[in-house]
Formats: sequence, C-alpha cells, structure tokens
Amino acid sequence: MATNNITAAATATAIGYLMKNYANYNYWANSTLVSWLKTKPAATLEQEVASSFPSIRLTLQHIWQTERYWLTIIRKDPPQTFDEFTGTVQELFAALLKTAGELAAYTNSMTDEMIEDRTLIVSPWFQSDFPNFEYIMHVANHSTYHRGQIITIGRQLGFTDAPMTDYNLYNVDGKDF
Repeated sequence: MATNNITAAATATAIGYLMKNYANYNYWANSTLVSWLKTKPAATLEQEVASSFPSIRLTLQHIWQTERYWLTIIRKDPPQTFDEFTGTVQELFAALLKTAGELAAYTNSMTDEMIEDRTLIVSPWFQSDFPNFEYIMHVANHSTYHRGQIITIGRQLGFTDAPMTDYNLYNVDGKDF
C-alpha cells in the first residue's frame, strides 16, 4: 500500500501533515513488525510469557482490535462490536495490516478541516470530545506502545533480531519521497 506519499502542498497545515505522516508511520511499523514475525514459528507466537498480554498473538490481536475501534471513531462509523479473533496467526497478520492500511488511507483522504473537527465519544469506558488529530495520535501511540511489548515478549522467547520501528527511522528510511 502506497500511503506514504504526502507532500506539504497536499496538506495546508502542519497538524494535517503530521497526522497523515503518523498514520503512514503506523502502517509501516506494523508492516515491519509483521514481516519480522512471519520469520518466527507460529507456535512460538502463541507461547505465553509474563506480560500485560501473555503472548505475541494476543498482543497483536489487541493492537488490531484497538485500531479497528479508533478507525470507526475517526470515520464516524456506527459503533461495532469486536468479537474474539479465532483465525490463524497468518490471518491475524493480514487483518492487522488491512486495518492499519485503511486507517492510513482514510487519514490521508481527510481534509485539514476533518482532521481538526471534533468527535464526541460516549462509551462505557470514557467520554471525550476531542479533535480527530488527538484520536489519530492516540491510536499511533497506543500501537507503538504494544509493538514495544511484542519486542520484549520476543526477547523473552529468545528472539534477538527484532526490527527497528522508530518514528525517526520511518522518516529517514521508511517512507517514499
């Protein structure tokens, strides 16, 4: 998915550019992580260790479900229920990348006004009425946090070749200009 061809001319505000870049970064980081995880035995990705989510699979599932939730909020779609994922690890990889790609594509299609527009959320967990850029930033930060947990879980499982998925690396080497 070529979502990372943003130019300053396409976006009038710095916040618009930053949010589009962050959504593209999130897609790139998820793609980089999934490419690495595909080199690992599927059974190892299910192995439980001490962590907030006890396996790489469950952490990936949480990232995917959370990105789906925030995408519906940002698009102002009707609320959805997200059932437990029962597919294979390979299907989970595909679902995560599909959602991250949809988030990047939608964010890239947003006007600056849409990015700055407020969205009211009333949920069982919280209520907020923030500009969409706050939500876009949150979903990217949330996924970054849990990608770090996956690296730590992988280290506990003996993986020593984790990829770098830092935002600055994306800006320097990860995006197409």
